[in-house]
Amino acid sequence: MERDSVSGGMRHGSQGDNNGKLVQNFQRSFVQVQSILDQNRLLINEINQNQASRAPAELTRNVGLIRELNTNIWRVVDLYAGLSASFTGSMEPPSEGDSPASSKAATSGKRVRLG
Repeated sequence: MERDSVSGGMRHGSQGDNNGKLVQNFQRSFVQVQSILDQNRLLINEINQNQASRAPAELTRNVGLIRELNTNIWRVVDLYAGLSASFTGSMEPPSEGDSPASSKAATSGKRVRLG
């Protein structure tokens, strides 16, 4: 048995491996989110400085900076949506009637046509 350093619990077989992969996915996503948020802080500071300067060139530059900020915000939303789906999927055991094909379609957001 191996001790799970994140939860402090014991891991057993594939359940522990899946939990380890889930934790790694969360950590990777949170690092990405933090990086984007750090970048957004810099963008916002530059936007504020440009706005305060009232120089036409800086105000024009703000258009591109605000677009980049908006793109970054959507990236964070997508990362959190992925984390949420991953967490939800890890907490719900598959029901007996689920086949691998139907569970893949359910997690991919695609509709399954019956009949």
